[in-house]
This record gives sequence, structure tokens and C-alpha cells, in this order.
Amino acid sequence: MQYIPNIIFVICLVVGLGYFARNIRKIIRNIRLGKAIDRSDQKKERLNAMLRIAFGQSKMVRRPIAGVLHIVVYLGFIIINIEVIEIIIDGIFGTHRILSFLGGFYDFLIGSFEILALLVLVSVILMWGRRNIIRLKRFWNPEMEGWPKNDGNFILYFEMVLMVLFLLMNATDAQLQNMGATHYNIAGAFPISGIIVPLFENMSQGTLVIIERSAWWLHILGILVFLNYLYFSKHLHILLAFPNTYYANLSPQGELDSLDSVTNEVKLMIDPDADPFANPPEGAVEETPEKFGAADVTDLNWVQLLNAYTCTECGRCTSECPANQTGKKLSPRKIMMDTRDRLQEIGDNIDKNGGEIVDDGKQLLNDYITPEELWACTSCNACVEACPVSISPLSIIVDMRRYLVMEESAAPSELNGMMTNIENNGAPWPFNQMDRLNWSKE
Repeated sequence: MQYIPNIIFVICLVVGLGYFARNIRKIIRNIRLGKAIDRSDQKKERLNAMLRIAFGQSKMVRRPIAGVLHIVVYLGFIIINIEVIEIIIDGIFGTHRILSFLGGFYDFLIGSFEILALLVLVSVILMWGRRNIIRLKRFWNPEMEGWPKNDGNFILYFEMVLMVLFLLMNATDAQLQNMGATHYNIAGAFPISGIIVPLFENMSQGTLVIIERSAWWLHILGILVFLNYLYFSKHLHILLAFPNTYYANLSPQGELDSLDSVTNEVKLMIDPDADPFANPPEGAVEETPEKFGAADVTDLNWVQLLNAYTCTECGRCTSECPANQTGKKLSPRKIMMDTRDRLQEIGDNIDKNGGEIVDDGKQLLNDYITPEELWACTSCNACVEACPVSISPLSIIVDMRRYLVMEESAAPSELNGMMTNIENNGAPWPFNQMDRLNWSKE
């Protein structure tokens, strides 16, 4: 009978970690639906970017209040969960504070964890207030209605509860140690939970054990639930920010990639010695893409799909977007959220149909993102610069506009007119080259 709690703990651990691994495999599979792109270059620069941006939070602190709060929660939550190692060992073997043999260093660790837990709790409460009381505009855009808004609050509640459980577990543990309870050896320093220990002084040892064990179980089960909740939440960035910043585009932001097939055609046009009707050399493979640009998520590359899963929905991109600021329909955050939602929909399609994608009559273009949104973009890269985890909504916008222009000939009339003028007059204006300076005579 004494081993039943250990057996139950191991079952919970295996189920929780197994379900998490299953969901991670799904995410990897969905990301691999994207087209191939080589991001294996500049390894040193990529590693530096990952350490600076993902680990060092360098872009978060550009907005000091949000940046500091996020750093406290991020570092505090990660460091505090080092204790999960001890909880897992204790849960499997039925021990209590197995790492207490570290002596003074262990006391320092537990004391530090408690201080961080308090800071995390305060920071999370302030974050909740910024969202729900101050109601910062970027958290209340149209795309944030319903689940996205609730998701942001759910994760804050999760963190509040986990920190309270951690401190409650330590407070009752400390009181049981003071009472000389069996199995509760003297270990740890409790600078924060020690403040609330007097609340438990008049309770019986049995009651304290029930509270301590309940807090212990709820804390570890809460962490397993939190881990698996990430799959359904925007908070996947906790895991994906690191690969996303590593594989981000390192080219100058104003530099757009070009299609090789189009580049080759242009070279033929400007080469006076080239014969456009000549047969390709023997053995040469003519690389013509199946589709120009992107109409659905499977037309995007895998880095763009990784971007979609990494989006934190913080809204910095949209708040910096000049098109959005002037009332246009475009929201770079919505572009990323729509891409992720469509990718998840295709992933569910694969799950339901035995690993095959069955045409559902939908696509990213029109069903999720409208041409009006795409053409509102000024290509200024403000969204890319603002993103704290190096996501590029612009790359998706450009690929989808390419599809509209090159596959559907659906560019706005103003753009068609400009391109016609460039072709005929060598300039975007509808004037003959000889008449171009007439304005100066007036």
C-alpha cells in the first residue's frame, strides 16, 4: 500500500510527458508541410542571435515595463521549476527533499526560488491588470476576441495558482519540520512562505500533512497540465522562440528574395545574345515552380510555418504597423494567427484522414486572409523589427501578393497602372520620357 502514491505519480508522469511528446511530434510534422529552405548558413551569427534575442530577451526590453515584467516571469518560472527535478525524484522514490544533502546551498536555492516566486506572482498580477483593467489597446484588437483573449488570461491564472501552491507547500512543510513530523527532515530556507507559517500553527499534524501533500500534488500535476496546455496556446513561444530566432532571416530587412525562374526570364530579356526559344542544354533541368507565391500554408516555407507557431500574440507588430495605425484592415498579428489556425486545421485534416490531406475547399487566401489586408501592407518591415522573437509577417504577405499578381493577375488597378507605365515609359508616371520635365516650365 505504501507504494501506491509512487505508482500513481509515475503513471501521471508518463501520461503527461507522453501526451506532450505526441503533440510536439504533431507540431514538427505540421511545420514540415512547408517548402524547403536552407537556413544552415552563418551558424555563429545565428547562435548569437538566439542567445541575444530568445535567451537574453534583448528585444523585449525596448518596451521597459512589459520587458521587465516578462523577464521576471520568464526567468523566475524557469528557475523555480528546477525544483521539479527534486519533486520528480521524490515522487518516484517516495523520498522527501532528496536534494537537501546539499546543505547550505540547498537552503540558498529554496530561498531564492521563494523570492522569485513572489516576484513572478506580483508580475503576473500586474500583467493581468494591464490586460483587463488598464486595457492596453493592443490586447483588445478585433483578432483578440474570444479564445485569444481568454488564452492570455488562462496562462496568467495558471502561473498565479502554481506560485501560490509552491509557497503554500513550503509553508506547511516548514511548519511540519518545526513540529518534528516524521518524514519531514529539516531542510530549506523559507524567507517568503515563512511569513505565512503562523497561519498553520494551531493546525494538527494530520491536517498539515493533507494540505502539504495536496499542494505538492496539485503543483506537479499543474505543471504537467501547463506543459500540455502549451500545444493549444500561444505560449508555444516558450519552447519555439529558441529555434525561431536561430533560423530567422539574417539578410538586410529591406532585401526581398527573388524567384529564380523569374530572374532567369529577366536575364534572357536583357541579354542581347540570348535566344529565348533555344532548347535547354542536354541534361539541364528546367526549374519552374508549381505555383508562384503562396495561396495556402503548404505553399509557404517551413520557417514561415515555424514563425506562425511561435507567435506570442503580443501585438507589438500591429501596434507599430503604419497601415493599421491609419485605420487599414491589416494587422500583422492577425496574419500570423490566421496562418497558425489554417496550419492547425490542415494538421487536424491529416489526423482524421489517415495521414493524408483531403481537400476541404479552403485555403489561407480569402478564407482566412483577404487581399485587402495584403495590399494594405507598405513593406516597411516595422512589424519584423518590433517582434520580440524575430517573426516576419512581411514574408508571408509578400508571398501571398506574388500569388495574386502572378497566378491570378489580381493586382489592384493602381498597381497595374504603375507597372504598365514602367514597362512603357521607364517610370511609374504616365508621361512620355520627353515630357517628363514639362512641370518645371510652369
